[in-house]
Amino acid sequence: MPFIPLRFKPGLNRDQSNYSNEGGWWACDKVRFRSGYPEKIGGWAKATTEVVLGTCRKLFGWVTSYADNFLALGTNIKAYVEVGGNYFDITPLRQTTTNAASFTASNGSSTITVTDSNTNAVAGAYVTFSGAASLGGTVTGTILNTEHEIATAINADAYTIVVSVVANASDSGSGGGSVTAEYQLDPGFSGNAYGYGWGSGSWSRGSWGSGSSVPITFPPRLWWFDNFDNDLVLNYNDGNSGKPYIWERGTSTDPTSALGTRAILISDLAGASDVPDEVGQLLVSQNDKHLLAFGATPYGGGTFDPLLIRWASQDAPEDWTPEVTNTAGFIRVSKGSLIQRAIAVRQEILVFTDTGLNSLQFTGTTDVFALQELNNNISLMGPNAVATANNIVFWMGQDKFYAYTGRVETLPTTLWTHVFKNFNYNNTEAVVAGTNEGFNEVWWFYASENSSANDSYVVYNYVEQIWYYGTIERSAWLDSGLRQYPQGIDVSGQLYDHEASNDADGAAMDSYIQSADFDIGDGEKFMMSRRILPDIKFTGSTASTPEAYVTVAPRRFPGASPQVEPNLPVIESAVDVFTDQVFIRARGRSMAFKVGSNTTGVQWQLGNPRLDAREDGRR
Repeated sequence: MPFIPLRFKPGLNRDQSNYSNEGGWWACDKVRFRSGYPEKIGGWAKATTEVVLGTCRKLFGWVTSYADNFLALGTNIKAYVEVGGNYFDITPLRQTTTNAASFTASNGSSTITVTDSNTNAVAGAYVTFSGAASLGGTVTGTILNTEHEIATAINADAYTIVVSVVANASDSGSGGGSVTAEYQLDPGFSGNAYGYGWGSGSWSRGSWGSGSSVPITFPPRLWWFDNFDNDLVLNYNDGNSGKPYIWERGTSTDPTSALGTRAILISDLAGASDVPDEVGQLLVSQNDKHLLAFGATPYGGGTFDPLLIRWASQDAPEDWTPEVTNTAGFIRVSKGSLIQRAIAVRQEILVFTDTGLNSLQFTGTTDVFALQELNNNISLMGPNAVATANNIVFWMGQDKFYAYTGRVETLPTTLWTHVFKNFNYNNTEAVVAGTNEGFNEVWWFYASENSSANDSYVVYNYVEQIWYYGTIERSAWLDSGLRQYPQGIDVSGQLYDHEASNDADGAAMDSYIQSADFDIGDGEKFMMSRRILPDIKFTGSTASTPEAYVTVAPRRFPGASPQVEPNLPVIESAVDVFTDQVFIRARGRSMAFKVGSNTTGVQWQLGNPRLDAREDGRR
């Protein structure tokens, strides 16, 4: 009999049964399609040898007029700027005390008790001391005068730190010096946290000691970054709002001194006027140089309004007072309960609320900006679940995918069941969308149903209009074009360059794709398969003899186990660049075909393999 060509439709389809998807692909991991053919995705390698503290959920890149190639990173503990493979801590301070801190050391202990009135220290936050001298014999000023993590909070006036040496004497005082203590922002949550009953929550979240049978949810800390010329504007958001800051690059050709400074409140800039105390998200309208706050404290002060949009005067991020002589102003979204996300696209800014989508456009008139409703019946899975590619905005909703091309459209998917029926809806704020422009892809990283962190991804190829999926753990992602490779970060704080190797940070990456079951006869008669002519190329491999594997799994009936014949089980064979044919013995009414690799240095792409089979009776 002639060889049967094994050609399958591009993309994955999990919305029908395996058998009804004959002629298509059924399962995969770490595989993409290019020109309709499946291939292994690129691997990743460490971008830096350092790691950041906390769980990072935002990456933002920008280049300055001095040719600095900066990357901003925001975690639940700190904010950083990365350049040249080195991280610089720019976490803002919440409080500074002078000549107030004193220390108590106990002989034989490395735990130091710090007394500093009304600092309300929180365990897990960081404090930096300067001006202290020696304490407790071995606890020198050099050891004290550095950054420390707060180990325990005793009360509003005292806390403990753990130093790197054991005190050889009990002692107390300021260490003989004049101590300055700089307290960084208190940490936020790394992921969704819940509390019940007496004392659940934190200050300003409900009444003290109130009991409840309904859990209180504390979302993970998210950061928002944008560049205002060479400087970085930023704010954190713990589910509602946070304070607006700016990190100033300065005018020196060498950024070293600036990299040793922290972000400061925008309200601390010279000439600052009516800067909102709290904002939901800062964003710069780059075409007209306005700094905007989506969700803000009203003009003149008051309670944070999650639907209020305010903007500073043109080219003046410190001036928020609306006057006849400037362009500062505000406008309010009329529907919804909060602004979830704003994203700049072409000549407008899309504003997502919890109920709809609006367009904010610069008018150049006395109104400055105008707001138009685009749709009042869409959803957004989480603030970071939206990305822009090819001048189209793509996002994941609560139960479907969307695209904005000038109008809102539902994005058809063949993986609805795979994604939305295996999704942790308690972790929606952790969903992150990003692009991989070199392969015309939009990626969404999300937590599967039984995972507390992002462990899965789904990809839409917007040129070939197909979907595929897999498993990778990433909490933030960026493909900005300013770096050679797309970059992603995991929950351990390690930043990776993607598409930079064939392996998973030096380890073998298990990559495979499996077809849906297909008939190898007329569906009634059995077929005996004797050999496969593989068609696999290994271009780009670094292994001396790159090798993949092919698997055939025969079945008698659609619901039967693949291993239906005691002497004809699932067949797996190795294929390398020199393999011209693979001999097998597989008998059944239908069969699934699988190809993949799980060794280092391998890159593969599947072509059109062929199956040699003949009729072999009805039983």
